[in-house]
Amino acid sequence: MRLAVFFCSLSVLIILSACGSDETDGEEESVTLMISAAASLTDALEEAADVFHESHPEIKADFNFGGSGALQQQISQGAPADLFFSASESDFNMLIDNGSIAEENSVNLLRNSLVLVAPANSGNVKSFNDITKADQIAVGTPESVPAGKYSMQTFNSLGIKEDIEPLLVYAEDVRAVLTYVERGEVDAGLVYRTDALTSDKVEIVDTARKEWHEPIVYPAGLITESEKAEAAEIFYEFLQSEEALTIFEDYGFTRE
Repeated sequence: MRLAVFFCSLSVLIILSACGSDETDGEEESVTLMISAAASLTDALEEAADVFHESHPEIKADFNFGGSGALQQQISQGAPADLFFSASESDFNMLIDNGSIAEENSVNLLRNSLVLVAPANSGNVKSFNDITKADQIAVGTPESVPAGKYSMQTFNSLGIKEDIEPLLVYAEDVRAVLTYVERGEVDAGLVYRTDALTSDKVEIVDTARKEWHEPIVYPAGLITESEKAEAAEIFYEFLQSEEALTIFEDYGFTRE
């Protein structure tokens, strides 16, 4: 009798164990992507990732935000990344040239505009016409921050580059420029329109004409050496969807 009970109990344990194994096998493995992206994409991209995660709970996106030039250098030197979303075509193309991104796995997604901002209600700088009257002006470091490069091109087009250089305060990315202006640490700064729209502590006093600087284009592409290529491609395709592009438009970007 005891032997029969033993075998009966053993059979139940085996069945329960099998059921538990089936449940585990049925669960989808979680994947965390590393997305290197221009700092100006921060708010819009984080919202887009939240929407993406709702329909793909097995895929999470972590972000490394910064100046596109600095991010390009990190990826070129082997820093982990699965996708690069840049605010600079030239920095992005460097990764295509060195094989980090295949051209067929890249796309130009968005455009932006460069604006002159001042602390709200400051009244010191009202346009590019009187920008040289400022004591200090914040811009991104041109060598690593595309917005800084576009700023210097704008100053050059206006013929004021030499006059304005002594007034410049350089920042590590465009969001740092915005912070300087918000705190009133500078009289003005040059940021993207999308950055200015995120803050009620600054006001847009002027907009740089398109012919004053290179086109502000945002390309995105898959990193060739990604170990999470399948999940990265799903996120990459989502970024090109109507749902994602509408989110970017809500933050002031325009479609390419």
